[in-house]
Amino acid sequence: MAGLTAFLGLGSNLRRESSLLLGLDYLQRMFGPLVVSSLYESSAVGYQGPPYYNLALSFTCELDAFTLARRLRQIEFTLGRPVHSAKFTPRALDIDFLMLGHTVISSKELTLPRTDILSQEFVLAPLAEIAPDIPHPVRQRCFAELLRDWPYPSICQCYPLTKLSSPLA
Repeated sequence: MAGLTAFLGLGSNLRRESSLLLGLDYLQRMFGPLVVSSLYESSAVGYQGPPYYNLALSFTCELDAFTLARRLRQIEFTLGRPVHSAKFTPRALDIDFLMLGHTVISSKELTLPRTDILSQEFVLAPLAEIAPDIPHPVRQRCFAELLRDWPYPSICQCYPLTKLSSPLA
């Protein structure tokens, strides 16, 4: 299988800086070089909680989508996510599998591209930063264009990745 570009969204609202750095380090050791967006700060969605830091990243991946999804879930558990955590709760590290190349999957186990790309600015904005000219596999419009046409007032605040003092910056 030829390598495809995997796109992930990372978020944290507990120990935000250290949690994201730990996640980035782990992903880089597992998958190699990463392309990483700036940090985007947004309010918690679906519950009252501390604000999130979010970012997007990409890397070349040789795994199929289902294997990668299982591996990403295992990384979350390894880095401290409770196995039976509820959906709208604070997170030290949340890893969202956004896309794998132009793969389109709609199954009980996995949906690619992830629907949050088109419904949450904190997902779309960092993705548009690292992949502005890549088209959404279903909508066939590039991410920069989708963000430019975003219909809602901005809810995200952008910071350079160096705010984390990351060795990846």
